[in-house]
Amino acid sequence: MRLQLLLRKVHYWLSVFVALPLLLVVVTGLLLQFKKQLPWVQPPEQRAAQGEPVLGLGEILAIARGVPELEVAEWSDVYRLEYRPNRRMLKVVAASGWEAQLDATSGELLQVAYRRSDLIEALHDGSWFGGVVHYGVFVPAGVVLLVLVATGLYLFFLPIVRRARRRVNAKVA
Repeated sequence: MRLQLLLRKVHYWLSVFVALPLLLVVVTGLLLQFKKQLPWVQPPEQRAAQGEPVLGLGEILAIARGVPELEVAEWSDVYRLEYRPNRRMLKVVAASGWEAQLDATSGELLQVAYRRSDLIEALHDGSWFGGVVHYGVFVPAGVVLLVLVATGLYLFFLPIVRRARRRVNAKVA
């Protein structure tokens, strides 16, 4: 079997295998590219008042406990804390997927919203499905995608190179 025909068949059949994981990666990647512009994906960051941050960890936990959407009873219910010094704002991201934005200078609750970007990121890299799918489907799909790019480039440039060689040979003869 000629190399070109073999590469066409490899390219054809591997594209079927990689289509669904690639579609998921592309769609979630596009959502993540615009997460700051799409409040549905990630809530916009609020600005807090002027001043120095004064909240301690105990106060942050107490405020988080008072926000029903967060479903926080103890520190194990908090997924992450993010502090934005230029905005003097603190985010409490709960394991429930909700986030509360606090004024770090006064403790005032600025905003409570559902945060989808973490879920979208987990879908994007395949970790949401668990280790078996993450490593057993998404990693091989990435390798297959590299093969598709290589075979696609080869099949694209092959006729161009052949035409160029024919022109050179025609001029020489």
